[in-house]
Amino acid sequence: MNNIYKLFYTRWPAVAWTLGIFILLSAPGEDSSSEAVIPYFDKWVHAILCGVHVWFWCFYLNTRLRNGKRKQLFLLVFLITCIYGVLMEYYQKFFVRNRDFEYADMIADITGAAAGWLIAYLKIKGKKIGPHGNEGRNQN
Repeated sequence: MNNIYKLFYTRWPAVAWTLGIFILLSAPGEDSSSEAVIPYFDKWVHAILCGVHVWFWCFYLNTRLRNGKRKQLFLLVFLITCIYGVLMEYYQKFFVRNRDFEYADMIADITGAAAGWLIAYLKIKGKKIGPHGNEGRNQN
């Protein structure tokens, strides 16, 4: 197994994604009044960022957990991601130039986190996924 493949079973993709969200949402906004080509593009970006955030953390935790703790920790990841998304909106409001504070962005963050949680839960519930060749083996 190559080292890049093994890297995906560590915490680093989830940590990098978390930092990436912070960096993207900390960038000063563009000072333009033009409409986006894709309707609600900003909301889709928020939803995808938070959905993938939940997925990465659930995937990482799944490689380290027993079945009994999976549901609770997946739910905790979802809740932490929702809080992170809401706090990032307030951070943008007070500390980032040319960024708007929008409740709709918070809703998109929560919706994306819920979708990420649902996909993670349905995809990897009951499966111990790891770099040791036991993908797909039911652990119930």
